[in-house]
Amino acid sequence: MHELSIAQSIVDIVLQHLPREEGVSVRSVRLTLGAMAGVVPDSLEFCFGAITEGTPLQGALLEIEHVPLRAHCNDCGGDTDIEPTLFACAACGSRSLTILSGREMQVRDIEVEENEGVR
Repeated sequence: MHELSIAQSIVDIVLQHLPREEGVSVRSVRLTLGAMAGVVPDSLEFCFGAITEGTPLQGALLEIEHVPLRAHCNDCGGDTDIEPTLFACAACGSRSLTILSGREMQVRDIEVEENEGVR
């Protein structure tokens, strides 16, 4: 399950960008995830929840923005969403495609909050 190592990488990225003062916790992490990123979102969410216990990310919501697989057809010139299992232009059926999006995996933003009474 490589989702565990991906979740750990997300946690590492977030911790690198957190303010250094005490009493700051993470409310949410927004992730962009392409259809061809090779990640099972439910497994990633489970792993993220498990490894954030006892960290400033404990209880944080992992918000996943799904990016469809989109390609440019080199034959008909159209841009279209395609099914990863079919990998053919929806308009003309050509398999001569240039991928435009769908391989993304990126931490987009981090929402933090200052916990009251902690300094």
